[in-house]
Amino acid sequence: MSSSPRRLLVTSALPYANGQIHIGHLVEYIQTDIWVRFQRMRGHEVHYVGADDTHGTPIMLRAEKEGLTPKELIANVWKEHKRDFDDFFISFDNYYTTDSPENEKLAKSIYLKLRDAGLIEMRSIEQAYDPVKEMFLPDRFIRGECPKCGAKDQYGDSCEKCGATYSPTDLKNPISVVSGATPIKKVSDHYFFKLSDPRCENFLREWTQVKTPLQPEARNKMKEWVGQPGESKLGDWDISRDAPYFGFEIPDAPGKYFYVWLDAPIGYYASFLNYCNKTGLNFEEWVRPDTTTEQYHFIGKDILYFHTLFWPATLHFSGYRTPTNVFAHGFLTVDGEKMSKSRGTLISAHSVIESGFNPEWFRYYFATKLNDSMEDLDLNLQDFVARVNSDLLGKFINIASRSAGFLVKRFDGIVADQAMSNPLLTQIAGANEKIAALYEAREYAKALRTIMELADKVNAYVDENKPWEIAKTPEREADLQQVCSVTLEAFRLLTLYLKPVLPNVAARAEEFLSIPPLSWHDVHTPLNSQNPIKAYKHLMTRVEAPQIEALLAANL
Repeated sequence: MSSSPRRLLVTSALPYANGQIHIGHLVEYIQTDIWVRFQRMRGHEVHYVGADDTHGTPIMLRAEKEGLTPKELIANVWKEHKRDFDDFFISFDNYYTTDSPENEKLAKSIYLKLRDAGLIEMRSIEQAYDPVKEMFLPDRFIRGECPKCGAKDQYGDSCEKCGATYSPTDLKNPISVVSGATPIKKVSDHYFFKLSDPRCENFLREWTQVKTPLQPEARNKMKEWVGQPGESKLGDWDISRDAPYFGFEIPDAPGKYFYVWLDAPIGYYASFLNYCNKTGLNFEEWVRPDTTTEQYHFIGKDILYFHTLFWPATLHFSGYRTPTNVFAHGFLTVDGEKMSKSRGTLISAHSVIESGFNPEWFRYYFATKLNDSMEDLDLNLQDFVARVNSDLLGKFINIASRSAGFLVKRFDGIVADQAMSNPLLTQIAGANEKIAALYEAREYAKALRTIMELADKVNAYVDENKPWEIAKTPEREADLQQVCSVTLEAFRLLTLYLKPVLPNVAARAEEFLSIPPLSWHDVHTPLNSQNPIKAYKHLMTRVEAPQIEALLAANL
């Protein structure tokens, strides 16, 4: 692994400003934040930016229902989202909105460059139209009978019963979700990004199959979509919507607006541009094609198509650099099932905090499940209680609580310098690069397993040396100081390794150990007699089963 400083721009998918942040969302932000914090600890220049995704018909209709303007609605939701991310220690350098002047300017500029490159085409298409509401209807705002199996009350684009996909104009007995009226068919001019153009196909084939080290599952899926040379599989992408619509108007096309998926990813750059303007960073230096900076997107596997086809093509053909990589993760289930409002398992982030949970319990538990694949992960609530209590309380926190008291009461918090050469400490410090490589590869489950194996060795050392017994023998004062010093230094090393996952616990541990904020290279900067530790205060409490019951009840 390279030790030279890197320059990284990192993003997570932009949450839609039409609902709460729930624990399924948090999997992604926690995964990203751990990686970002690790990179910062390694001494790299990292900028982590995000934003609310704010445009589209659902925003417009919800605002109307609540008696608000769309801008008032998204401002309210932004505050809620930012609160939730702060509560879970998600360390954005800038959290912004896609409804911004920076995003409008960038989106229009990119569109015009694509148009000038001959990659935008206008076509007349037939769509479902609500004659009462006087608006074209997105697929999800039309319900009816599946044209394949006849199942009732299905969405306008796919059937939940038989899995068929179709055009909303194919639905039988369609109904507008907005007004209840029967939609009519109406023709409108739309603008398309010509992904079927040979230039796009050749570029995407190269980018997804050769140039970019995508996850194997992602690369295989892309291979299905981009096909072989000479095999045209990509359809053109409709990037426009008709008024009324909350979004940015397309240049030279009155009454036509950018489809939300056109301007939403550009929102990554808009947030970063806003950040650059506030901090003095050179935006162009990070986004031009010949840059040496790196750019990573963490996303859910359900939006892989947009981030590995539309987004790279949009960037490349408008003169910007393309992502260094896109990391996709799987979905979260709860007790083996999809999250459900009726079962109380569609758990909002805010309800976790309101129910008195420590957000770092979830950070740790999700990390024990995360790896570099796109496989789904499960929040097993019984396992959650057992794992948090066993690993964090029984193994990690326990180490500090078993030794700090003796060191403070008997030795004024002063460690024995000669204890720092103990073989156990050498072994723990020696795992530094192995754990770093696992964090880098997003193999968090393996990293934490390795750390907890080291914690087991430390607890075995304490059990073997029994400082509580040594403390009863006055002539063994030096031995007591030695054992407690080894134990506290081991705790410092484990804290360093866990800091990307448990930033708040780490900060409190640093204060009690009287040390500056831990960086990765501090593995070789042990505790010393010149900086006495402070009195130990509890760093974390146990999870109790009734808390789980209360959390589920709060989400019914």
